[in-house]
Amino acid sequence: MPIDDLWYLKARGSDGRRLPSKRHGRGRRYRVRYRDANGQPRERLFDRKRDAEDWELKVRTGHASESKVDQSERHVSFREYGERWRLSREVGWALETRKRVESNLRCHLYPVFGDRPVRAITLTSVLEWLSRRLAEDTPRSTLKLYHELLDAVLAAAVTDKVIPENPCDGVKLAQILRGLSRAPKWVPTEAEVLALLDAVPARYHAAVWLGAGQGCRLGEALGMEDSGRCLDPERGELHVIQQLRYSPREHGGFYLSEPKAGSSGTVDLDPVVAEVLAGHVRRFPPVVVDLVDITSGSMIRRAVPLLITTTHGNPFTDRTWSREWVGWRDAAGWPKEHGTFHALRHFFATTLITNHAEPQEVQRLLRHKTLRITLETYVHWWPKRECRRGVVGTVLRAASRRR
Repeated sequence: MPIDDLWYLKARGSDGRRLPSKRHGRGRRYRVRYRDANGQPRERLFDRKRDAEDWELKVRTGHASESKVDQSERHVSFREYGERWRLSREVGWALETRKRVESNLRCHLYPVFGDRPVRAITLTSVLEWLSRRLAEDTPRSTLKLYHELLDAVLAAAVTDKVIPENPCDGVKLAQILRGLSRAPKWVPTEAEVLALLDAVPARYHAAVWLGAGQGCRLGEALGMEDSGRCLDPERGELHVIQQLRYSPREHGGFYLSEPKAGSSGTVDLDPVVAEVLAGHVRRFPPVVVDLVDITSGSMIRRAVPLLITTTHGNPFTDRTWSREWVGWRDAAGWPKEHGTFHALRHFFATTLITNHAEPQEVQRLLRHKTLRITLETYVHWWPKRECRRGVVGTVLRAASRRR
């Protein structure tokens, strides 16, 4: 908050000297502008600059009587304030946002900061947390999401006068993450993908092929249905326009939503994948499930012939699939840390690249929003071509000889 010298103007004269104001020499010279505990603008005048600075420090640190908040607010825990923050704002959020924020607070922020008073969270504690997560190989985009959520909660606490300043303001996250790459930590080889297919029951081969042969994410594969809405073998097209989600609190459990932001689209259906899917339909007929569909923006309920279901004919939850995946992954010899279903998408992308697909084509098939995402993620896989020297000089010399 500023300290104003009322005896002088902010502008200076042509000679660089300060210009006296109309109040010069009259009344108290220094003014401190601040907001009280209720957020109302206030000001206080002082004769000496030292007194003004002392007062400004008290207000900024919450020790001035006018800016003090209730003692119960001063000692509120991050968990308690975080829940108040979330519940007061989620009315304007989409379902996916409400689920994501609640989950990220509960699983990633509360275990670290939840029991601490909000005022006890310092810049150092935030940096220590970021360092630990980086050491655990937390993906850059994921860590950025967690930090943005922490920043939003603490910024609101500043506005509510619970804390004097936001410790996240001192975090230069871009600099911390500089040098870290989007590049996948592990990509399976062709032999490792085949080993996975050997370990996975035939009923779920279609899901593996959708991941490795089409670059589908898990939710997109589990939400694939046997209809022209998703599959068009005659035109050789795959419409990736939905993913299967599960929320026991909303829509009665399972529902269909749009894929990850900006990644809906129609891509080429690989002939081998089309053949695998056709065989899957013959051997394991699709199960019609009554689902809520919100892909159009409005909520409708319709019968969906899902391609991939459990042996009991039910859709998969993330937890149910993960429980099965662990056994298949271990049997195939995949690494525990990075051997996820998403590794199949990385196999799809890198196989395209090493077989000389153009960057724009890889972006289109992966349905990345920008080419930059594709290039940053798979920069190490693009073939390095030998740079020819003297190309322009050779061309010009040949042209001069033809004259």
